[in-house]
Amino acid sequence: MDLTLQIDTDYSLQEVSEVIRSALEHEKHLAKYKVYRYSMICDEFEDQYDLISTEFIQKFEAGEYIDDDKYFDWYAAKRGLDHWKQKLAVLDAIRF
Repeated sequence: MDLTLQIDTDYSLQEVSEVIRSALEHEKHLAKYKVYRYSMICDEFEDQYDLISTEFIQKFEAGEYIDDDKYFDWYAAKRGLDHWKQKLAVLDAIRF
């Protein structure tokens, strides 16, 4: 897939490219950190409840596990993990 950017600036293509590359690298670093942190949170819940997060999500969305606020924390952590994994996959696919 190709992507074209319209950049209205007087800066050189090299300067603009360096800024974009730096921003993408920063975002990739952030995504890796978020995946790590959300993975750790999910791992703690999995150990505590002896259930993997993907099974938990299915049960939670089916109406089970709604009687404790901790389940909502686990749900949010798993959704955050999925979001940041997807974002990281996109960032990893970008080539200059």
